[in-house]
Amino acid sequence: MAEFNDRSSTISLLLTRRSAKARDLVAPGPSDAELATILQAAARVPDHGKLAPWAFVVIRDRAAFAALLQRLYRADKPEAGRMELEAMTVFAEQAPVLVALVSTPKEGKIPLWEQQLSTGAAAQNLLLATHALGYVGNWLTAAPAFLPGIAEALGHPGGRLAGFFFLGTPKGPLEERPRPELATVVSNWPG
Repeated sequence: MAEFNDRSSTISLLLTRRSAKARDLVAPGPSDAELATILQAAARVPDHGKLAPWAFVVIRDRAAFAALLQRLYRADKPEAGRMELEAMTVFAEQAPVLVALVSTPKEGKIPLWEQQLSTGAAAQNLLLATHALGYVGNWLTAAPAFLPGIAEALGHPGGRLAGFFFLGTPKGPLEERPRPELATVVSNWPG
């Protein structure tokens, strides 16, 4: 097994990854080849039982996706107004690249919680690989992720949306957000 020797750049990558607002991501976004690399990295996560309890859906036709979101939103909220429906279109059209991550747990001996954690790890690997290739990602759940029928409409009946990943280039410099002080999130046992 080959050993990865560039530890300092790996640590730098981990310490500098951050999100940008989806609405602030512009072209260029990852090419198809780069997106394939991102998704390959995203799939290399801990996965007890080798179940692949997640699936990636690359959303290519944004107009059709906007129409789908509007249809599902209207079915869930028949009284929805024009502005609510327009918000679905705005959501669908953000950033150059859009990937949905669906949690698809399998029945059996592997606990659901472990499968959900694997999905979360796939999400983080997706964001890290995006960052490693020089792009920025934004992981959003928002209202569209909770629309009844969204997982089925994306080809995964019984699944649940872990979120939408908007990928691209930020319009401008990213500001660092506050991070927790380690003393507030790390403890020793026994104390």
